[in-house]
Amino acid sequence: MNMTDYNEIFSRVREASRHLAVMTDEQRSNALVILARLVEENTSTLLEANALDLKRMDRNNPLYDRLQLTPGRLESIADDLRHVARLDCPAGEEIERRTLPNGILLRKIRVPFGVIGVVYEARPNVTFDVAALCIKSGNACILKGGHDADESNRAAIALIHRALHEAALPVDAVALLPSSHEATAALLNAVGMVDVCIPRGGRRLIDFVRDTARVPVIETGAGVVHMYFDSSAREDIARNVVDNAKTRRVSVCNALDSLLIHSSLLPVIASWLRPLAEKRVELHADSRALTALRSGGYPEELLVEAADEDKDREWMNMIMGVYTVDNVDEAITHIAAHGSGHSESIVADDEEAVRKFTSMVDAACVYVNLPTSFTDGGQFGLGAEIGISTQKLGPRGPMGLREITTYRYLLEGNGQTRP
Repeated sequence: MNMTDYNEIFSRVREASRHLAVMTDEQRSNALVILARLVEENTSTLLEANALDLKRMDRNNPLYDRLQLTPGRLESIADDLRHVARLDCPAGEEIERRTLPNGILLRKIRVPFGVIGVVYEARPNVTFDVAALCIKSGNACILKGGHDADESNRAAIALIHRALHEAALPVDAVALLPSSHEATAALLNAVGMVDVCIPRGGRRLIDFVRDTARVPVIETGAGVVHMYFDSSAREDIARNVVDNAKTRRVSVCNALDSLLIHSSLLPVIASWLRPLAEKRVELHADSRALTALRSGGYPEELLVEAADEDKDREWMNMIMGVYTVDNVDEAITHIAAHGSGHSESIVADDEEAVRKFTSMVDAACVYVNLPTSFTDGGQFGLGAEIGISTQKLGPRGPMGLREITTYRYLLEGNGQTRP
């Protein structure tokens, strides 16, 4: 495709966004209900397309789990689509109303962005999530998936277009670009056509989009995620939350990467991490933690001396860093140096330690006695998410319907003029 072809796609999506914005919430929700039904009716087709993608990927690749669709995951996608359909649409919400001294009525109204571009990797569920949130909120979207998930994405977009057609909505409201580098470049340079671009993927993709784009970008960050075991941590809570945070799904951005342990817990840390040993989690530990884990019976073949660069790794695998600190201040300092602003957790009963941690740790989501696996739009009651923003300007954390809207001022008068 050449730039003329891309510009034609962008123009059609732009035009569709204007029509979609004036459709009723009932019409847009109906499209999602139809899409949920189509996903259930075409499970075999989606799985066949996904199998072609999986066949090209090494099973040991951390992205394999993200790429894989299963009947259960497709059922969850259909449930999420229906959930989003039932949510209140934020578009049209009156944020503020006041009458100015000159009698003019000023209202601040929530409206869709218009056209949202999303660049993502081997995550075919993102195709459904983004389309659902954009349709419901009145946004059109341009999707640019990775080559690894191309067959899955094409099968998904065919169902999305069928649902839009059945619901009498503009089919061009959702577009899928080719999985090429030139398509990414065209999208990132679509000034005047795309209102905002959102990258979803690893650090390299996010950095590339942020550094290259000429359109506005909302940065959704890779997760270098920490958990701190304070000296006041309870064993039952610590065992459960570290296990869930690390092993529930290792390939997702909210999975735990580094465990910080108070030095007073070194004698018991191997016992507390036994659920990880049973699931064959490899630990890259500093010298103090390594000695304690060995003496406590953590399997030797799963122990590695940590390298400096391990502190900055998003493992996306059954590997975790373990580092020793002597107080909560050292834990906060470590996170400030190596965290990505995504999700951080403290396990503690001491109120002062909790207060200091939650006040000083800089992240979109901060947890107390909970696993970081809850950083998810569905878990937050958003139905789905378009990404998890780690930036401070604009949306932060899981981005649902409200986070992909902006606002405008509507002023009504009776012929007033400005002096």
